[in-house]
Amino acid sequence: MTETAPYGSWRSPITSDLIVSGTIGLGQIVLDGQALYWLESRPTEGGRSVIVGRTIAGETGDVTPPEFNVRTRVHEYGGGAYTVADGVIYFSNFADQRLYKQSPGQAPVAISPVGSFRFADGDVDHHRSRFICICEDHTVAGQEPTNTIVSVPLGGTTDATPAVLVSGNDFYASPRLSPDGTQLAWLTWNHPNMPWDGTELWVAHVQADGTLARAIQVAGGKQESIFQPEWSPDGVLYFVSDRSGWWNLYRWHPTEAPSVQALCEMAAEFGQPQWGFRMATYGFASATDLICTYTQSGMQYLARLDPTTGKLTPIATPYSTFGGLQVTGEMAVMVAGSPTESLAIVQLDLTSMEIEVLRRSSDLAIDPGYLSVPQSITFPTTAGQTAYGFFYPPQNHDYTATLGEKPPLLVKSHGGPTAATSTAFNLKIQYWTSRGIAVLDVNYGGSTGYGRDYRERLKGNWGIVDVDDCANGAKYLAESGVVDGDRLMIDGGSAGGYTTLAALTFRDVFKAGASFYGVCDLEALAKDTHKFEARYLDGLVGPYPERQDLYIARSPVHFTAQLSCPVIFFQGLEDKIVPPNQAEMMVAALTQKGLPVAYVAFEGEQHGFRKAENIKRTLDGELYFYAKLFGFDLAEAVEPVTIVNLPSL
Repeated sequence: MTETAPYGSWRSPITSDLIVSGTIGLGQIVLDGQALYWLESRPTEGGRSVIVGRTIAGETGDVTPPEFNVRTRVHEYGGGAYTVADGVIYFSNFADQRLYKQSPGQAPVAISPVGSFRFADGDVDHHRSRFICICEDHTVAGQEPTNTIVSVPLGGTTDATPAVLVSGNDFYASPRLSPDGTQLAWLTWNHPNMPWDGTELWVAHVQADGTLARAIQVAGGKQESIFQPEWSPDGVLYFVSDRSGWWNLYRWHPTEAPSVQALCEMAAEFGQPQWGFRMATYGFASATDLICTYTQSGMQYLARLDPTTGKLTPIATPYSTFGGLQVTGEMAVMVAGSPTESLAIVQLDLTSMEIEVLRRSSDLAIDPGYLSVPQSITFPTTAGQTAYGFFYPPQNHDYTATLGEKPPLLVKSHGGPTAATSTAFNLKIQYWTSRGIAVLDVNYGGSTGYGRDYRERLKGNWGIVDVDDCANGAKYLAESGVVDGDRLMIDGGSAGGYTTLAALTFRDVFKAGASFYGVCDLEALAKDTHKFEARYLDGLVGPYPERQDLYIARSPVHFTAQLSCPVIFFQGLEDKIVPPNQAEMMVAALTQKGLPVAYVAFEGEQHGFRKAENIKRTLDGELYFYAKLFGFDLAEAVEPVTIVNLPSL
C-alpha cells in the first residue's frame, strides 16, 4: 500500500548516515604479477587512502599501516600515489609528501629527503635500482613550483636531492620505461595549455649511467592532446591522441612509414582528461591483444582490440562505467559500475570471460523500488546546438505524489569543467530521487566523451555555454511537463559551483542553488590558484590581465544585484584550489542584500570533502535548505543549518 505525500517529503532508507557509513572510494589498481592492489578512500577514517592487497590465494587485507595516508599533492589533484614491483610497494605519504618503500612484512621506510618536494606517477627502474617519477619542487617560497622528471635511489641515504632527468617545461606526466629499460617515454606541456588542450610525447634513450640522450618528439603539440603512453610487451610504444578530433589509439614504429599508425579510427573517445596521474583506458593481454574502454555519445564500453587488424570486439558486461583498467595475460581488472550497482573492483577472466567482484564501494543492499534509473536525454540549447544529460525521475515505491503535483528538479553541473558525468550508480543522487526530487545531471558543452569539438565549445565561453546548457536542460524538462518549473534548483562543486553561481546570477531560471567550493570571482581565481590551473582560464575565458573585462563581466560576485534567489555555500577552509575567500565574498554580498543565504565551512577539509561527518552535513544541509525555501516537510529530522535573512521570504 503506497502513501500519498508531496514530492520532497518522502521517507527514504537512503539516509546520509547510510551513505557515509557504508561507502568507500575505490581507486588506482596495480597488478604485480598475479598479486593485485588498489586504493581505498575511507570517509570513516577521515578520508584516509589505504593500499589494499589481494594475494594469488584470494586473501585480501590492508597493506599500509594506519599511520600512513597514501596520497600525493602533485598538481593538487594527485593520482599515481603508489606503485608495486616484485612485492615491494613505493608510495607517497600525504602528511609529509615523502616517498616510502615498504617491503613485504616490514614497516615503510622513507627513500626521499625531507623537504618541499612532492612525488607522483612513478616507475621502478630495476636495471639501475631507482625510482623514476614526477617531482614538484616547492622549495622557493612565493614562486611557482618547478616540475621535473627525477630519479630517486631505492636504497642508501635520503639526504641527496632527487636527480633531475628531464626539465625545462612547465609540466610532466607518465614517465614510462620500455620493458628492456633502454628507453623512457613521457608527456610534457606548457602554460597556458591544459593536458587535454595540447601535450607532447617524447622518447629518449637511457644511457648506462642513467642519464637520457637522443630525445625526440614522437607526437603531439599545442593543438594535439596525448594520453597514456604505454609500452607493449614487445617494446612498441602505444598512446592515445585526439589528432582526428577524437581520442583514438595509435602506436609508434620509428623504423616504419608512417612511424605513427592509427589502430582503430572511430568517432569515440579512448582517452580522458588528465586531471590526475596514472589514468588508464587500455592495457595489454599480449603484444597482439589489447583490452580497452571507450566512450560514445556519453556512454562507456569495454572491448578487445587486435592492433594488427584494427578489429574492435565489444565485451558484454553488466556494467556501463569503467575506470582504472589494468591488464595481464590472463585477466583484466577495473573499477566498474552500472546505474543500479555501486562501483566495484571487478576482475574479468580473459579466457572464460567470467566476472568476479573483488570489492564493492558499498555493500548496501537497497531495494530496487527506491532506485531511479537514469534516462539519457538530448535537448536543444543556444544557437541551435544540442546538449546532453542524464535525467533521474523521482522513485520510491512507498509513495505516490499529490494529485496534479510535478516534482522539483535539482540540476547538477559537474566540476572540471573539462570532465563528464556518467550513469554510474550514485547514492548521493538516489538520496534526492528517493525523497521525490528529480535530478538532471548535465554534460554541458565542454564536457568530455563527445569529441574535441564538443569539448572546445567552452573555449572562451566558460560562464556562457555551460550556464546556457544547464538552464536550457531545466527549461526543456519543465516545458515537457515532467518537472515543476517553479521549483528548479541547481548545485555543483568547484567549476560546477561556478556554473551554479553564474546560472543563478545571469539567468532567470532557477529558484535556489548550492555551491560546493565554487568560484564566484574569476579574477581572484586567476590571481590565486595553484600552478596546474594557473593559466586554465586563459582558454576558458581569455588571457589575464589583458581581458580583465571578461573576468569581471562573468564573475557573479560583481553582479549580486541580479541575483534574487537563495544560495547555500559549503567550503573547506584548507582549500588551495578555490580558497575560502571566494565563498566568503559571495556570502557577505548576499547577506548585505538581504537574500536568504547559508554558509557551512569545514576545518581540515581541502578541495572536495573526505570526512564522513562533513559529507553527511552537506547532504542533509542542502536538503534542509530547500525544504525551508519551498515549504515541504521532511520525513526525517536532519541537523539544521543557519539561514541568514530567511524571514525575508
